[in-house]
Amino acid sequence: MGIHSMELITVVVQRKDGQKAIDSALKHGAPGVTSFYGRGTGVRQKLSLFGMFIEAEKHIILIATTAEKVDKILDGVAKDLELDKPGKGFAYVQTIGRVYGYYEGGDGKKPA
Repeated sequence: MGIHSMELITVVVQRKDGQKAIDSALKHGAPGVTSFYGRGTGVRQKLSLFGMFIEAEKHIILIATTAEKVDKILDGVAKDLELDKPGKGFAYVQTIGRVYGYYEGGDGKKPA
């Protein structure tokens, strides 16, 4: 049987702020993160150069964690990265239906 009451926090920030987001998530209790780069455009990122749009590179951070830890991690990351300010990035939470293989023991071993 898998773990229930899991949520996925997704944080999208400018590429230069990616490591800061990762460090913040870990500081506020994230058991680990998965991160990758992406490209996206928004109203603020559309810059015209010879009639072409330049897409800003983003750093996307995924944090799977138990529901009890979500508020602390999300609020901490939002504060540390000033996500309440325009152009700083955004974060959202999704409920994870079922999970297998998720262990927070730190030693990589399954609980007894």
